This record gives sequence, structure tokens and C-alpha cells, in this order.
Amino acid sequence: MGHRLPTESELGESFEVSRPTVRAALSELKTAGLVYTRHGVGTFVAEPPVVTAGLERLESITESIRRTGREPGMRYRSRTIRPLLPEEAAKLELTANDLALETRRVILADDEVVAYSYDLLPIGVFPEGESPDVLNGSVFEYLRDVRGIIPVRAVAEIHPVVSEHVIWDAPPSRSGLALLLDQVHYDQTDHAIAYSRTYFIDGRYTFSIIRHA
Repeated sequence: MGHRLPTESELGESFEVSRPTVRAALSELKTAGLVYTRHGVGTFVAEPPVVTAGLERLESITESIRRTGREPGMRYRSRTIRPLLPEEAAKLELTANDLALETRRVILADDEVVAYSYDLLPIGVFPEGESPDVLNGSVFEYLRDVRGIIPVRAVAEIHPVVSEHVIWDAPPSRSGLALLLDQVHYDQTDHAIAYSRTYFIDGRYTFSIIRHA
């Protein structure tokens, strides 16, 4: 987190202005994303995000972190083979009787948590008898480099969510929010190969997008 600012009274005394003037200035700084407030604690200088990526670009999170000069990392919390729920089966163009490998992992940049990902891969992606433990790094890299399956398209929905509902081993973001990227990935033959729900922690991983008229 950034440095804590003096109180409104202290700032007013330092700059010889009234508290309403200080409050108005802080409000403008918040709008610009330069400071943030934690209720009951104080106002802090906002630090730049750890990772910034283009939303229009389909690449692994590991690659996007590495491209910004950071060292990617991840920790798997669980790997479970289970039947698909009806909604999940519909997204993956399978049936509720089909099995999938569910992974839960935390994604890091320079050892700082930037995202949490819940992924489902149809069991047919893996050779028969292969242990789920074989998947211990980037899902994209495993699909591409080990299985020869290249994600070329994704259909995504974006939702803001409360980050405290999805994290498990790190403090929440300064705003308590995360950006959920809910997406299905497709391969070269337009088959669904993965369904992921990735929660990008506000202030640590941000997206930009190029728009044209």
C-alpha cells in the first residue's frame, strides 16, 4: 500500500486552507485515481498497478505479466476431477455427465498476488491416466506446448465483484473490488477447450482497451 496522508485538519494547517477546501482537493485526487480512502483508517497515496494488459489481446496471464517486465508465478490451491454443472456443461458444449478438471490457483507478479483463477478443462484434453498434477503452471502454456491445443478465440463477460468473496491467502484490494473475466476459450477448430473465471484484483492488475470510431 502507499503512504498514508495526514488528516484533513493537519493538511489544512499545513497549507493554511479550510477543511472544505482540503476535502474538495482530496475528492479530485480520488477521482483521478491518485489517492484512495479506507474508512476508519485514512487516505493513502495510490500505487500504480502491478500489471496492465490490453483487454482485446488473447494471451495467457503469465505472458501478459512477463511482457510488463515482471516475473510471473502461481500457486495451485486444488485440482479436482468432477462432473460438470449444467451451466458449465452448456458453456463447454458438453453434458452434465461429462467430467472436467477444476483448478483453483492464485497468480502472482513479482511475488505479489494479482489474480485468482477458477478453471475448468474437459477431461478429454488430458491423455488417459495422466495425473492432474501435471498441470502446475500456465494453463495456456500447457495446452499449447504440451497438448498442441492453441486457444485462438474467447467469449468473455466482465463483471465487478467484491474481492473478499474470492480470495484465500492475501489481503483484499484497497477498494475491496475485483474484475471478473468470465470466459470460454476455443481452439483452432472452434471447440471449447476451457472455461475460466478469473478475478483480477483492483489496483494490482488493470486492463486497457483500444477503441476505434
